[in-house]
Amino acid sequence: MKKLGPLDIYRHLPKTNCGECGEKTCMAFASQLIERALTLKDCPYLKGKNMEALVKMTAPAVRQVIFGNRSPVKIGGEDVLYRHELTYFNETAIAIDVTDQMGEEELLTRVKYVTDFNHERIGQELTLQAIAVKNTSQNPDIFAECVKKVSENTDKALIYCSFLPASLQAALQVSNDTPLLYAATKETWEQVGNLALEYNCPVVAFADNNLAELKSVVAALQSMGPTNIAVDPGTHPENLSATLNDFVQIRRTSMREDETLNCPIIGIPGAASDPMEEVMAASMMIDRFADLIIFNNIDMFGVLPVITLRQNIYTDPRRPVAVEAGLRTFGEPTKESPLFATTNFALTYYTVASDIESSALNCYLLVFDTEGLGVEASVAGGQLDAYKAKEAMDSAKVAEIVNHTKIIIPGMAARISGELEHLSGWEVMVGPKDSSGIPEFIEKRWEQN
Repeated sequence: MKKLGPLDIYRHLPKTNCGECGEKTCMAFASQLIERALTLKDCPYLKGKNMEALVKMTAPAVRQVIFGNRSPVKIGGEDVLYRHELTYFNETAIAIDVTDQMGEEELLTRVKYVTDFNHERIGQELTLQAIAVKNTSQNPDIFAECVKKVSENTDKALIYCSFLPASLQAALQVSNDTPLLYAATKETWEQVGNLALEYNCPVVAFADNNLAELKSVVAALQSMGPTNIAVDPGTHPENLSATLNDFVQIRRTSMREDETLNCPIIGIPGAASDPMEEVMAASMMIDRFADLIIFNNIDMFGVLPVITLRQNIYTDPRRPVAVEAGLRTFGEPTKESPLFATTNFALTYYTVASDIESSALNCYLLVFDTEGLGVEASVAGGQLDAYKAKEAMDSAKVAEIVNHTKIIIPGMAARISGELEHLSGWEVMVGPKDSSGIPEFIEKRWEQN
């Protein structure tokens, strides 16, 4: 892992504090570079040796590869082996495969599935990133026709999958996209490398369970000029431990600043014949540094666990997932409706909101700003206390929203109830520890109060 601080970068900056990058000072620009909120191109005065030095300093340990014009997909670009060392920047891209031997109805159904897929979880929209078109017919003309049809029916990034350079060339001639070319082997690296140069496309180097051969294919491609290279060390569902071991070796090599194998890793769990084995393989690949996986299963029981796991792994440990603090309304509340309170930790908020909605309650929900922490942690850490709760109540003007003076706080925040009553003059009711108990609480405590 590279240990870069703002001062390391600042010494190579022009130090004019011109503000043309959008930041007030060059030091602020340096901090934003580390966070990847800005790029070196955002500074118009960087050039020469300083630019060269910064390009080298800020280059991630794993080379970032981008493919797709209409919906660009970034893979790789990581600086650490484990998330807690810093954070992960680019989540594992998930591609769904289609083949050029599918019937038109099946083909377009799968394409539409990927294009329209959108699942919301704890306030985030989870999507699929790409479509992998496989040349199972081994016929360049059929493959090109399939690629054209897919391209016309989606704006997702495409991966052209064929070990025949002639098929890849035929597909490139009918599309103006920037696909990921899969794949160059020890037999075809020169032809595929020339296609990557001619059409300015990233390319995948492939060697089946042979890292020495894989490294030589990457080196051969680099000698020709292409630098946007990903690697596939082969997927063996019957011996998944060997596949994952290759993934780990490649990523560890990247962290040692290897200039050859510092490439994004591609896994193909779709090689498994059993749908459940495919899901397990995909999950383990995401756990073990896969930057892109090519998936076959489009059943929700297969896709949902994988995208959920990906979301959990690729959250930023430096910033808890939080929602905006403030007052929310559910249903059609009146001035007599109950007023609940919770924290702005996203998982807590959406769990509470879901339980309220499923109960068809008409109520208000005051969301405290606890810096993205849950109830118990924020009370223990001081992010939520009676003073901050009173401040949130005043800021939301809850006294003008409801006629009563009752607020229902989470059961795990019971310790602040007495002090909050003293500060606010309101009756503080301690609600259930779990939001699933809200309907029973309303029936037994609120309606009879």
